[in-house]
Amino acid sequence: MQVVTGIIYHFIGGFASGSFYLPLKKIEGWSWETGWIINGFFAWIAVPLIAAMLTVPNFLHLISETHYSLLFPVTTMGLLWGIGGLTFGLAIRYLGMALGMSIVLGFCSAFGSLMPAIYREFFSSEGIRFSDLVNLTGGRWILMGIALCLSGISFCGRAGIFREAVAKNDNKNRLVVWKGLLIAGASGILSACFNFGIETGKPLAKLALEQGTNSLFQNNITFVVLLWGGFTTNFIYCLFRNIRNKSFKDYTNSNQPLKRNYTLAALAGTVWFLQFFFYGMGESKLGNGAGSWILHMSFIILVSNGWGVVLQEWKDSDKKTIAIFATGLILILSSVVLVGYGSLLLN
Repeated sequence: MQVVTGIIYHFIGGFASGSFYLPLKKIEGWSWETGWIINGFFAWIAVPLIAAMLTVPNFLHLISETHYSLLFPVTTMGLLWGIGGLTFGLAIRYLGMALGMSIVLGFCSAFGSLMPAIYREFFSSEGIRFSDLVNLTGGRWILMGIALCLSGISFCGRAGIFREAVAKNDNKNRLVVWKGLLIAGASGILSACFNFGIETGKPLAKLALEQGTNSLFQNNITFVVLLWGGFTTNFIYCLFRNIRNKSFKDYTNSNQPLKRNYTLAALAGTVWFLQFFFYGMGESKLGNGAGSWILHMSFIILVSNGWGVVLQEWKDSDKKTIAIFATGLILILSSVVLVGYGSLLLN
């Protein structure tokens, strides 16, 4: 029953993540950076603080009493993840929700599954280490699943090239797709640092448990520190774009639907955080192993591609292109089965 509950939590989180970008697409009259940073303020500062306030007793005191040697690596992972989150937004702009999320989250699934195991190999004796993945039968199944996931990514990328470049025979579109694919790859790898940040923040979660926090919400204190780093990266970049594009007027321009835009950005940020609120709950049931991370990412891929169908992002594609993309999705989702089976053997 605990496993089933964990899967349900991951699905709810995956649905939130796969859907959060929809309100941002409805914003009118604002530059991209304006909507993105308002979304980020709610996603990475306001809502995580509220969640921690409601679920973790004295969380600010716990953080203030924690030595910098622990806070620094968690914040650093947040900074790196923040670059991944920033480039994620750009990848969606270039590739659309279905293709963009499939590429980003495919890389994120693969590297996010490996990072905690590599960390434990050198810095912790608790949990599954990378040597276990290499030497144990369950670990080899996990590595096979990760390889299958990367193979699926290559199919999705090829489908994207066909969709925008081959079908239209347009060199400009071809360049945009390649740019989007490179950005999506970088985003996926850096976004995996979030899972690494959860791992390095385990002592914070342990302190929260000692203070009487429900185990379902133990990671909420880690999210606060981790997301500070993410917000910092995105704030600096969006501020730079505000200056370069002279888009500061967006925040107060009464000629634009300000109330509607702020509401949509705040809604997007709130929905975005729910993905990791429920990820933390699912992880508390399944453990922060490869299976938990890649399961969560795969639900996001499923939901985002469902939205891609609804938004008709592939309506002009030929059957060959759709078949290639479908093959990539099947490979990515099949990798979940292998990783899940391997995780079951290890546990």
